[in-house]
Amino acid sequence: MRKHLTLFGLAALAAAILFCAAVFSHAAPKPGASGYHVIKTVSVPGDEGWDYVYVDSDARRVYISHATHTVVMNADTYALEGDIPDTPGVHGIAIASDLGRGFTSNGRANTVTIFDLKTLKVIGNAKTDANPDAIIYDPATKRVFSFNGRGKNATAINAADGSVVGAIPLGGKPEFAVADGKGSVWVNDEDSSELHHLDAQDLKELHKWPLAPCKSPSGLAGDLKSRRLMAVCDDKVSSVVDADSGKVVANPAICDGPDAVAFDPSDSTFFVSCGDGHLTVIHEDSPDKYTVVENVATKKSARTLGLDLKTHKIFLPSAEFEPPAPGERRGKMKPGSFAILVVGK
Repeated sequence: MRKHLTLFGLAALAAAILFCAAVFSHAAPKPGASGYHVIKTVSVPGDEGWDYVYVDSDARRVYISHATHTVVMNADTYALEGDIPDTPGVHGIAIASDLGRGFTSNGRANTVTIFDLKTLKVIGNAKTDANPDAIIYDPATKRVFSFNGRGKNATAINAADGSVVGAIPLGGKPEFAVADGKGSVWVNDEDSSELHHLDAQDLKELHKWPLAPCKSPSGLAGDLKSRRLMAVCDDKVSSVVDADSGKVVANPAICDGPDAVAFDPSDSTFFVSCGDGHLTVIHEDSPDKYTVVENVATKKSARTLGLDLKTHKIFLPSAEFEPPAPGERRGKMKPGSFAILVVGK
């Protein structure tokens, strides 16, 4: 009887082990995978276009550009908490938490809207050159920089009072930018496939470096500790650049049709969002070595992203579109399809 029970117990134990292994194998990410996936789709009213999304991790807010206005979402509950009106052709959002002010770049109005972070009420506007696109806040100089696509320059604005300080000519179409908080700003040039290194205080260009083999760079993000910047480009390629020397040190493969990239310093990971419906996850193994971990399935059209540095979730605007008519680049947006994809583990 004891021998029979022992054999039975061993068989039961083996079965339990196999069952647990199967459960954990199913639940855990595949070996080498990032573990990231779409965990929520949040519908946002309005059938208008969009561009950048910005996450204020400290204030727990997500700012979503939405053609003529800017939608504000709670980063934890995903509830819509407010709206900044009259931001025509809005592209980007910048936050100056130390001054209690926010800023939007309004591509169709050639202005920057200034709003109060607590009330979301508009304080005023600053004039820029033609088609302000990306916008960032530099805490070192307490200036906001709008990067003007058709103006081919950058407008510097005093964040405290909204006055225009000056402009920096760039000679090409600027895309996204990064500030290091020490007085340096870097911005991609889509026309020349170069990276501009700017002095935020003296408003002058310090260097201009080629990004080859990168072509038509768009998004830019940086690991400011290792002084590495990642520019994402056409042809499924990125260029990682030494921020001080301008040397291209690596070219990780990325998804197709990128428009944004973000860096999470907590685990040294870059995230690249692409219009082909993927999010490329890239680990920085060392300042000059990068491993593509996974291409996470998102949704076609989800080209831009915002990263929450507290929860490590990624917010991606997206929509569904009708097939394009002859001569159209893209079909009309399907009514009610605009949404924010939330990607996490």
